Amino acid sequence: MSKANPYRTGSSFSTRSGSRSTRNEEQRVQSESKQERHSKEADDVQAFELRHEVKKLNTRLDKIAATLEKSEMKDMIDNYMNPKKRIIANLTAGLARGLGLTLGTALVLGLLGYILSFFVNVPMIGDFISDLQGYIDQSRS
Repeated sequence: MSKANPYRTGSSFSTRSGSRSTRNEEQRVQSESKQERHSKEADDVQAFELRHEVKKLNTRLDKIAATLEKSEMKDMIDNYMNPKKRIIANLTAGLARGLGLTLGTALVLGLLGYILSFFVNVPMIGDFISDLQGYIDQSRS
């Protein structure tokens, strides 16, 4: 205090401003703690989303692995890489197809001939069928 200024200059004003500064400091600390909490919550949410995404990817990979196992991709690759296996498999498949076609054709033609033999007495068709049977009998003897 001075005689010109009866009020305390430094301490009273500094106390008031000090209390304001402490309030401002507390608000700043609270806002920082809110920001930290908010950032921690955001980090937690991101971590949860990442875990969820990783689980989705793992299930998708499991499905892909199961599909590849069902499709026997390993066997196909082994077969492709080994020429002997490929040649044997293709030869066997060709023989089976040829034999199947031959037997199937013979069976169908025999069944068709048997069914046509019932139509010998039909006027126009019967003459044609009897001629066919005559040719077959000649070729047998």
